[in-house]
Amino acid sequence: MANKRDYYEILGISRTATDGEIKANYRKLAMKYHPDKNPGDKTAEEKFKEGAEAYEVLRDPQKRSLYDQYGHQGLEGTGFSGFGGFDDIFSSFGDIFEDFFGFNTGRRTRSRANRGSDLRYDMKLSFMDAAFGKETEISVDKMSGCPECNGTGSEPGTYPETCRQCGGIGQISRSQGFFTVRTTCPGCRGAGQAITHPCPECRGMGKIRTTKKVSVKIPGGVDNGSRLRLTEEGEPGTMGGPPGDLYVFIHVEPHDFFQRNGTDVICQISISFVQAALGDKIKVPTLEGEKLFEIPKGTQAGEIIRMRGEGIPSLRTGDKGDQIIQVMVKTPTNLSKKQEELLQEFENAEAKKFRSKLKNIFKGDRAQAAN
Repeated sequence: MANKRDYYEILGISRTATDGEIKANYRKLAMKYHPDKNPGDKTAEEKFKEGAEAYEVLRDPQKRSLYDQYGHQGLEGTGFSGFGGFDDIFSSFGDIFEDFFGFNTGRRTRSRANRGSDLRYDMKLSFMDAAFGKETEISVDKMSGCPECNGTGSEPGTYPETCRQCGGIGQISRSQGFFTVRTTCPGCRGAGQAITHPCPECRGMGKIRTTKKVSVKIPGGVDNGSRLRLTEEGEPGTMGGPPGDLYVFIHVEPHDFFQRNGTDVICQISISFVQAALGDKIKVPTLEGEKLFEIPKGTQAGEIIRMRGEGIPSLRTGDKGDQIIQVMVKTPTNLSKKQEELLQEFENAEAKKFRSKLKNIFKGDRAQAAN
C-alpha cells in the first residue's frame, strides 16, 4: 500500500469534500477512462481501476475515516485491498453505473453477497446492575432463513428457474452508440432467477420473522446511553453475505440514594450537630452494603467527604471511583427544657469566649498605638 497514490488526489478533491463532490468527480473520471471508450489503452485501464478504488473507499464513511487517520495502512484490517479487474469493479458497484450514466459496461453483473441489516434493542437496567454488571437473556424479533424451503424461497421439491426475460443475466441490454446500454431486468429484479412455485411458508421470501433468545453479558460500569455490540446477531445477509450486528442501548434507572458522576457516586447523609462537633463513627450505605465511616470533629454543614474506591468501576481501566458524601447537619427540634438550658449554657460560654478574644484584640491594638 506504500506506493499507492492519495485517493483525494486521484479524484481531484479536497479532504473536506462532500459525498456529492466525491460522486461527481468520480463520474467525470470514470467517463474519461471508461474501458469501452479507451479500448486497449493500458494507462486508461489503470486510471479507471485507480479511480474506482478511491471512490470505493471515500464513499464509505467508515473506510474514509480510517483512511483519513491512518492512510492506506488503516484499510488493511477492513479486508479491502483494491479491485482485481473490471468485473470486480462493476459487480461491486452494482447499479452505480446506471445511476451515473444510465448504462453499464456491457458486462454481465454478478449478484453480490450483501451484509444483513443491524438491529437495535433498548434495555432498561437498574442502577446497581449497571454498576456491577450482569448476564441476562433478551428476546429479539428478527428475520431468519425459512426452515420449510431452507431459504431458497421455492416450494420444497421445486427450484428457482432461469429468468426468461434476461436469460439469467439479470439485465436487459440495448445498443446506444458505442455503448451497450443495460438496465435491471424487471422480471427478476436483477437476480437472474425467478421463483415460479413460491414456498407457502415464507411466500417466496426465503425468510420468516422469528423471536430469538440472545445472551447479553453487561460489563460493570456501563452508563446511561452506553451501547453494546453483539456481532452477527442482526438480520441475515443475502446471497451468502454475513448477518448484521445487534446493538443494545442501555438506559439506567435512577437510584433513591445514589447519584452518579462518571465513576463516582454521590450521596447525602444527615448527622446531628453534636456528631458534627464531637465527631462520631456511623454506618454509611455504599454500593456493596453498609460500611463504618468516621465523622471528623468539627465537620461543617455541606462539607464534602470522600470514601476512596467505593464508586463504580471504569469500563476502560476497571479502577473504581469514589463515594462522595455531602454532610447535612440536622437542627434539633422539640427540645426539652433541660436541653434548652444546656444549649443556652453552651451559647453563653461561646459568647464569653468570643468577648474575651475580642477584648484581647483591642488590647493589642491599643498597645501598638501607644508604641
